[in-house]
Amino acid sequence: MPSPQPDMSEEAGSKDAFFIQLAEIAEAMIAAHGRDFATGALVLSAKFVAEGKPLIKRANGGDETVSAEKPG
Repeated sequence: MPSPQPDMSEEAGSKDAFFIQLAEIAEAMIAAHGRDFATGALVLSAKFVAEGKPLIKRANGGDETVSAEKPG
């Protein structure tokens, strides 16, 4: 008989919540623009994360003005 799983650690729960958010965003991108767009956007985002590049440009260092970074 398998033993019950222990409660998720705070970190694991946080990671799970982010994965759910990412899945919801991916589903929305697919619905709006198709699988090719969603795949490209997620791969490009992963590349930027791996390279330490900023994903968004913030004006004045705050949250008020945000625009997408263009690869280049």
